[in-house]
Amino acid sequence: MTLEHKKNIFVELGKFLSQFSENESIKKENVLYNDLFFNDFLDLIQLSQSHNGWYTPEQVFFAVNSWAEALTKDNLDQWLSSYNLENTGGKTVGLILAGNIPLVGFHDFLSVLITGHKVLIKTSSNDQHLLPFLAKYLTAIEPKLAEYITFVDGKLENFDAVIATGSNNTARYFEYYFKDKPSIIRKNRNSVAVLGGSESKEDFIGLGEDIFRYFGLGCRNVSKLFVPKDYKFDSFFEGIFEYQDVIHYEKYANNYDYNKAVFLMSNFKLLDNGFLTIKEDTSYSSPISSVFYEFYDDLETLKNRLEADNEQIQCIVSKGIVDNSIPFGKTQKPELWDYADNVDTIAFLSSI
Repeated sequence: MTLEHKKNIFVELGKFLSQFSENESIKKENVLYNDLFFNDFLDLIQLSQSHNGWYTPEQVFFAVNSWAEALTKDNLDQWLSSYNLENTGGKTVGLILAGNIPLVGFHDFLSVLITGHKVLIKTSSNDQHLLPFLAKYLTAIEPKLAEYITFVDGKLENFDAVIATGSNNTARYFEYYFKDKPSIIRKNRNSVAVLGGSESKEDFIGLGEDIFRYFGLGCRNVSKLFVPKDYKFDSFFEGIFEYQDVIHYEKYANNYDYNKAVFLMSNFKLLDNGFLTIKEDTSYSSPISSVFYEFYDDLETLKNRLEADNEQIQCIVSKGIVDNSIPFGKTQKPELWDYADNVDTIAFLSSI
């Protein structure tokens, strides 16, 4: 299969995904194999919460829409234009996927196939249905792909390289187990927002999206705020009030009640609006329903710290006051060329 052919296959997948929306899913005439797949995929989205309690239809639709927007001819061309992929392929790449948010491993899956390798996939127990369904759709478009895609239940065997995602603890196991293979091993990371004091209500509404999308379970979710000394949080709370309905979701509410109780029993000082607690803390990783914050005196000193801690940080959000930061509300809309942990997956797959 040529690179252009593979691009076209994923463009067709993007067209298929573009039909599905939380507001209304509309079956389109010009989408391949719709009669076979449209209703089943809609059913799967509605059933996802029974497979994983965090995968509400709203969150799955959001993930599906994000990939529909990403999988266009223009995006694929722009992403791959700087690589020479003529002589890549022929290897088998193992993927050990996370399951914290819907389709979190799709970018690795796409990258392996687009570079001409075979993919050997071990899904997370928390996300065992969405990616296999999309793989089935892809093989309907191009039956040859069936030879390139394998899902496994047990341990990975007979592979040439591996991309594994897990916690800091599992990463140590991965690093030992895969020490003789080319690998990308991903650990825990968190995202932060740097506030300067001039943010508008719209900025804070966007920041709320960065905090609450996927209930805060993704590495691109903001879990830590850096704020100027003596900062007042009134505008922040006013802006994120739009997300108050999150507390009506039982799993989130249970986490809110539990974590708030733990903080209070430990005599920590909290700010609380009834669906989010914020706590002064030097850690980057906050529990679900909570965001940590830290005061800073000097922006340049903070930038130096963030640079020193870059292995703990997935992305930085700000109103342009930090170089290469992401605008408010955009953390869960990465481009194809926005690599996890800033490790170029295509370059890695081209080198094996």
